[in-house]
Amino acid sequence: MSYGVDARELYEALGQYAGMEPYEEIVVPWLDRAQGGYRAWLAAAAEDGLWWTGKGAEPIGQELVWELYALHRVSDRLLFTFRPSSDEPGSPVPRPFPSERQYRDVFTSLGMTPFEDGDAFDPFLHEIVEVEQADDPHAPIEITEILWPGLMLGQLQFSRAGVRIRAGIKHAQRGVADRSPLYWAFRRRHRPTVDLSQGWGSNSQWRTDFRLDYRTPAGDRLNVSGDRPIDGSADLPPDHPENLSPEERLLTSGERRELLRHRCLLRAPEAADALIGSPAWEQDLMPFDWRLPNSEA
Repeated sequence: MSYGVDARELYEALGQYAGMEPYEEIVVPWLDRAQGGYRAWLAAAAEDGLWWTGKGAEPIGQELVWELYALHRVSDRLLFTFRPSSDEPGSPVPRPFPSERQYRDVFTSLGMTPFEDGDAFDPFLHEIVEVEQADDPHAPIEITEILWPGLMLGQLQFSRAGVRIRAGIKHAQRGVADRSPLYWAFRRRHRPTVDLSQGWGSNSQWRTDFRLDYRTPAGDRLNVSGDRPIDGSADLPPDHPENLSPEERLLTSGERRELLRHRCLLRAPEAADALIGSPAWEQDLMPFDWRLPNSEA
């Protein structure tokens, strides 16, 4: 279904733009066309419910999951200047666009609510960007700076706030919590990312599902469209393609839950020595369909 605009169009236009006023010349006209039907379409995802469960049979639901993914790619591109520079030689230096106000304006225009909750660290709300290692190994995670605001679309977590933290190594390890692959993310300047669009063609990559996390009065619901038990299925052989992979099984139950909640590992896994035998295990890991037991949802 067409609403006159789509997020892929905006993402690609920003990437191709060579002028000096991308916000005024690219973003504002797109937002003007996105009011009305497009904004109302996004609002259909704002509450946890059944809109996404019939996505295989209902094209509108499936297309909305894809559109949210594309819009999240726009957010990644716009946030590039808020992130710390990569340590890798030759890392590109982004243009100073947008301002934080402009970034907020883009998504508030689409019905989202920015937040900068920095009182207590919450993996539902906060993405770890940098870790300062506390001397006390048991020191809990503490937010020291908010680098960019998060965004909620009603109950739906659209984008987490980026934070610098201080923590003991028992809670978050510098070099792992802030530099290991970040899953369900397309691009970061300071760390590798893994999402299901990578490796696909210029059109196929846009058929990637957005992760659906909801904060409801009854509690948080994580990755609600996931259909693989996070601890594997006792009804399937261990080597069944729909069961956990050998690499997934080398992670402890707690490490898998940590990865699902934080979208990355916080410490080197207990089986790090065994995982070295699979050099690309972090990129090959497939947590995208994990779901928690109903008792933990």
